[in-house]
Amino acid sequence: MVEANKPYYPILESEISKSGVKKKDIADKLGLSPRALSSKLTGKVDFWLNEVLVIHSFFPNVPPMELFKH
Repeated sequence: MVEANKPYYPILESEISKSGVKKKDIADKLGLSPRALSSKLTGKVDFWLNEVLVIHSFFPNVPPMELFKH
């Protein structure tokens, strides 16, 4: 179970914050609404492999398995 104030993907959330990439830009690139992306980032809905690869393209210096560690 996800804690209320703890990110489900802390490394990904940290990279988004550090890089200045907007979550809306990630959602747009994935073809998702910001709400749908939020559901995935909070662990309510799983990411598909193609979505992992797209998100990884925003943060190529971090291995995908690190980005999505929870």
